[in-house]
Amino acid sequence: MTINNTSPQQIASIVEAQHKFFLTGKSRKYDFRREQLQKLQKALKQWSQPICQALWQDLHKSEQEAILTELSIVEGEIKNHLHNLKGWMRAKRCPTPLKMMPSRSRVVSEPLGTALIISPWNYPVQLLLNPLVGAISAGCTAILKPSPYVPNTSLVIEQMIKATFDEQYIAVVQGNREVNTSLLEHRYDIIFFTGSPSLGRIVMQAAAKYLTPVVLELGGKSPCIVDKGADVKMAARRIAWGKTLNAGQTCIAPDYLLIHSSLQDEFIEEFKRAVEHLHGTNPRLSQHYVRLVNDRAFERVSAYLSDGRVVAGGETAAEERYIAPTLLADVNPESAVMQEEIFGPVLPMIKFEKREQVLDFVGKREKPLAFYYFGSEDKAWKMIYKTSSGGACINDTIMHIANENLPFGGVGNSGMGAYHGKLSFDAFSHHRAVVVTPTWLDLPFRYMPYKMFEMVKKLL
Repeated sequence: MTINNTSPQQIASIVEAQHKFFLTGKSRKYDFRREQLQKLQKALKQWSQPICQALWQDLHKSEQEAILTELSIVEGEIKNHLHNLKGWMRAKRCPTPLKMMPSRSRVVSEPLGTALIISPWNYPVQLLLNPLVGAISAGCTAILKPSPYVPNTSLVIEQMIKATFDEQYIAVVQGNREVNTSLLEHRYDIIFFTGSPSLGRIVMQAAAKYLTPVVLELGGKSPCIVDKGADVKMAARRIAWGKTLNAGQTCIAPDYLLIHSSLQDEFIEEFKRAVEHLHGTNPRLSQHYVRLVNDRAFERVSAYLSDGRVVAGGETAAEERYIAPTLLADVNPESAVMQEEIFGPVLPMIKFEKREQVLDFVGKREKPLAFYYFGSEDKAWKMIYKTSSGGACINDTIMHIANENLPFGGVGNSGMGAYHGKLSFDAFSHHRAVVVTPTWLDLPFRYMPYKMFEMVKKLL
């Protein structure tokens, strides 16, 4: 199945229509925002089966995994916004210093305007619609650009959005990178992009033309440390789950493993057991084991198998784009598998003796989107305070994304800006400072020629 490109003329028409609609002020009203969130909530329930079927066609993603990692997260986000929207919209009181009395200070949250949301293929529902919840909640209009690499899912989402919203308010634009280029020629009030760091740079460069604010949710090589004192069996199970979820095609998947040398042999055996527990003796037959998104991804990831000694997994089937959950030992830090984000079910291992080696190894590389540590909590906090990442888990993987009350976002090469919960509302809002000054009193001290200045200085 292929997706037809939206023409440059259609894109220009949609952008202009959304700018005009936003200026009417309709999307700013509380009742309107709430009604649109409820519409999206209802649409997700009505379209859940077609969405799940499309995810199976595109990624071999089971209905259970589709609900857990895609639909339920968006539904939870909508519920959170419906519950809190009125409070988030309310003007916030802010302390006013003595020198400004009797003025009052407020912070007003106002929508930025027309948002462009570009999403990737790995979680094509969650990573497109979760930001949309924030845009609706904040009072923006939105143009959605799903990925062409998951055409069935992108088409179902387009059909759902068209059946639910007016195009002048929320629209879907389809196509390849040429369409992205056409989209980025226009002016928006915010661009929300999820994808690779290389594409993030292109988005940021285009946004600079109009000084458009951006939220960049990127990725990188997220380290996973298994230290002396860790529960190896539990670590292996949670790492195997985090690495095989979506066949490793997760921006916060454990990308490489730094393991204490005394634990490697035990970890290998526990990892094998964990994979068998999760996906059976032959993961290829498991209905819960996702495939690589396309042939190019399969060829890239399968090439990494030669960058180390395969100690678990290693089986492939090109006709299905299948790669078994694979553990690599004796990996050279300079090898290809250690240079770019793997985005597949291959986990390279590097042994260490002292935690200082871990800090040196991680610290010399780009800041990752996630950081995972298995070991005692006190040592974990020391590692966290001496490193930097978008998010982190102690004795777990992936789960920090599941809490809508926690910020989700990157730092440095792994992105900028954060969202989920109120932070999604904030991402699409401008927080406007307002000072209210009464007219019943007008103190003369601030006016030229600054009489009684010595007394005024004491108040400053």
